[in-house]
Amino acid sequence: MTRPITGRVAPERRRTSGARASEQSGRVTSAGAGPEPGIARIAVDLLGGDHAPAVVVDGALRACQADPALQLLLVGPPEAADALLRALDPAEHHRVSTIAAPAGPAEPDPAAPNRGNDHPAGPSNRADSARRDNRADSAGRDDRGGGGDRADRAVGHTLRPDRAVSRAARPGQELSRVESGVRTAVLAVAQGFADAVVSAGNTGATVTSAALGLGRWPGVRRPALAAVLPTVAGRLVLLDVGSSVDPDEQTLAVHARLGAAYAAVVHGLAAPRVGLLTIGTERGKGDRLRRAVPGMLAALDLPAGGRYCGLVEGSDVVTGAAADVVVTDGFTGNVLLKGLETAYALIRPPGRDVPPRAAILLGVGGTVVVCHGAATGEDIAAGIGLAAGLHRRAAVPVIADLIQFPVGHPGPAAHEDPRGGS
Repeated sequence: MTRPITGRVAPERRRTSGARASEQSGRVTSAGAGPEPGIARIAVDLLGGDHAPAVVVDGALRACQADPALQLLLVGPPEAADALLRALDPAEHHRVSTIAAPAGPAEPDPAAPNRGNDHPAGPSNRADSARRDNRADSAGRDDRGGGGDRADRAVGHTLRPDRAVSRAARPGQELSRVESGVRTAVLAVAQGFADAVVSAGNTGATVTSAALGLGRWPGVRRPALAAVLPTVAGRLVLLDVGSSVDPDEQTLAVHARLGAAYAAVVHGLAAPRVGLLTIGTERGKGDRLRRAVPGMLAALDLPAGGRYCGLVEGSDVVTGAAADVVVTDGFTGNVLLKGLETAYALIRPPGRDVPPRAAILLGVGGTVVVCHGAATGEDIAAGIGLAAGLHRRAAVPVIADLIQFPVGHPGPAAHEDPRGGS
């Protein structure tokens, strides 16, 4: 068990309960397929989203009922978790654990007993609400054999506070419970108590927490949020959709590599085509950034035999005929994503294969899925299913393996820990 590492770290090789994707020649079935065998422990941010916690609880219940091998670590108010447990078959309560998110930056509690690194599977006595608000510890009782409505399996473990994640708040600034929820969920993954994080909360807080708590891959300065869109030709990877709103040329080049690796590993493409989104396909179209990047992308060594196919327009994102991966800045990508999703909700999406309305954060040492703030219960369930599928196939470690930066490419700084996260 290792503590979270700040800064860039080597690609993480986390434990996986299912078949290891590294043994599948770098090819992984589509993440939209049905549940695969193997336990997946997903930390769910209960307070993330516009309609939390009700919608998140609904989505978590749907996911739990759809996937018998799924285990959930619910991060947030124990009362919200109780709503899920009351709706769940009592025989399935052992698959759900809870942990409360602190109201402020996590600090060591000198009065708390040293519980070691026990797996958070067993119940423990619930602490009083004041202590629960001051540390990332949810203590509870297992009422399956007794009276009362609370049947939650609370985590009998105190997460080790992480200074890097706490530093995301300005000095003297308290983290809201909503913000600290995703930070606590990230710590659960970093410290080995969950396999993936799902949040519909603030994108900036999620990206920052993941980058600081899980570490970044070598050469990745700004992780990318990658969304998968339905097209006439099949699935298309669009990145970035909100992580980096003002990238430079090098960031877009790194994102092109991340997108090609994702398309190869998750969509099984042998030689993914990577295009740059702009306002026209003629040479010289677009702003300064769009005019400067094509030459860099053309000379780029893309993973999995990927190739740069040139400039693409918004229409190409709908048809999917020109590219399998479309790279753009996070501002443009987010506007495009929301516009297309609204249009598809009013009419119908192209094709029959509709991927989850969620994005995967690429470039950090763990599986992090970000759902929309306006996500429905179905969207949350789909995001949890996506996270579970990616974990079971060890997709993130395989993608990291494909990101082989050329010799001389900037790697971890000398003061940063170059070790992996597990």
